[in-house]
Amino acid sequence: MRDIHVLDVSLRDGSHSMKHAFTEQQVRNIASGLERANIEYFEVAHGDGLGGSSLQYGLSAVDELKLIEAAVEECTNAKVAVLLIPGIGIKDDLKEAVKAGAKMARIATHVTEADIGAQHIAMSRELGLKTVGFLMMAHMAPTDVIVKQAQLFESYGAEIVYVTDSAGNMLPHQVTERIRALKENVGIEIGFHAHNNLSLAMANSLAAIEAGATYIDGSLRALGAGSGNTQTEVLVAVLQRLGIQTGVDLYNIIDVANKMVAPILPRPQEISGSSLIMGYAGVYSSFLLHTEKAARQFGVDEREILIELGERKTVGGQEDLIYEVAQQLMLAK
Repeated sequence: MRDIHVLDVSLRDGSHSMKHAFTEQQVRNIASGLERANIEYFEVAHGDGLGGSSLQYGLSAVDELKLIEAAVEECTNAKVAVLLIPGIGIKDDLKEAVKAGAKMARIATHVTEADIGAQHIAMSRELGLKTVGFLMMAHMAPTDVIVKQAQLFESYGAEIVYVTDSAGNMLPHQVTERIRALKENVGIEIGFHAHNNLSLAMANSLAAIEAGATYIDGSLRALGAGSGNTQTEVLVAVLQRLGIQTGVDLYNIIDVANKMVAPILPRPQEISGSSLIMGYAGVYSSFLLHTEKAARQFGVDEREILIELGERKTVGGQEDLIYEVAQQLMLAK
């Protein structure tokens, strides 16, 4: 019996931090550890979802379908989830993921654009997948808009709808307001995905649970974009302290975090000046490494790039603007 479903995103969101360079053996090691810990679902894909391997988003070192297959082979009970952003991934990518063994699809759109995911939600249901509507950059829309977008996802056939704090910008009271409104206005389960850029991922996840969310994302050792996500192993421990059943074995989830993920971390998943400004300005967390690269290339302060991107209200898919802004800041010196 699980009161709360903890979904681990280390092998997808963590791909951003890993520069999309997970090896097959790393995926097998982490997947087998998650299986031992009795995680129900965990995500495997390029950081930007199925079809994300590209010059714009970053090329994968290993084809994501091979990584999905490897993860599936390591599991008996745990199931692989995939993320698809319409416009980056296409329906054929979803079909190939199913052939590789995926059991859940999370269809991700900007918080005001649920309508572009209608056909992907429908196909996911037709393919027999557990189907999720994933509203990204949720800090950019008022609660009433989020409710309407969630209702669209529900009407298309989504079984779960997520409030996704892609920028790590939201405060606990904002999470509470949004989740509570969804609880009152949709008839499907509600999930929450946090980023830790303002050190609020855990607080926001707990606020979401208190308001009615039943699916919460986390990543091992907080391995995710920006300063990472709610830390899976810590979340399990906190919920256990609260008497909330997750079905996850605490010792085993700590072991996979410490033995399989910690040794491969490219850098500490801490709140740096850049990721802090990212949360403060409301910038998409996967922009962090691109911004650092652009700052070096053009000799400008990465924080200034992030502030400008926040003012322009940039969203995922506009990575090219990072370099445009950096060049403009250089020329303005």
